[in-house]
Amino acid sequence: MTELLNLRQLGAAYGKAPALFDIDLDMKPATATAVLGRNGVGKTTLLRTIVGLHKLSDGQIFLNGDNIGPLPAYRRARRGIGFVPQGRHVFPHLSVEENLVVGLSALDGRKTTDRSIPDYVWDLFPKLRDIRRRQAGFLSGGEQQQLAIGRALAGRPQLLLLDEPTEGVQPSVVKHIQAALGRIRTELKVGVIIVEQNLDFAWDFADRYVVLQRGRIVSQGATADTHPEVISHLIHV
Repeated sequence: MTELLNLRQLGAAYGKAPALFDIDLDMKPATATAVLGRNGVGKTTLLRTIVGLHKLSDGQIFLNGDNIGPLPAYRRARRGIGFVPQGRHVFPHLSVEENLVVGLSALDGRKTTDRSIPDYVWDLFPKLRDIRRRQAGFLSGGEQQQLAIGRALAGRPQLLLLDEPTEGVQPSVVKHIQAALGRIRTELKVGVIIVEQNLDFAWDFADRYVVLQRGRIVSQGATADTHPEVISHLIHV
């Protein structure tokens, strides 16, 4: 199987202060990787560097074998990378439907004439259809998270990056989001990388894990081969 994403000796910095060092990661299509670690170890920086919102200082990023490291963020989105940032960042004065239409901008430059919101967005998150005319600023945290994921999916990504998708979301909605992410992998064949503090959620969902400490990978492997208590101890060292 052709690999979806390869990171080779990836590095990033804030000014002269390094934030990520020598990150190597390989990912196949339709799989999920959980990025774990304490606050401030570089998890969000890693996602932002992959998507192109933070400058790569060292190394290379390959998507489907193509080096996308030199590309700006909007061109990486057009190549098929979707991003759901921490805090969701929906447009509060736009309706649910208008927010989803914004996600269609990732289709610019692609060979497709279909610029409608994909049916699978409404299927995965039926609540959004019910509230499609409501302004996003009036939604609950869980509804906004579903909208943010739906907006990223509207661009028909191959790779979906999510930063703390369960933060501030009530448990019943977390279960729905987990089920939807599972379908995104199995039915849409989208690869998923999540940064997540909820270790149980990460272990139930992801195939593989990566643990960061001080900007470096200190452990990675298959979730099926590692007990989460071992990783919990490693995270809190």
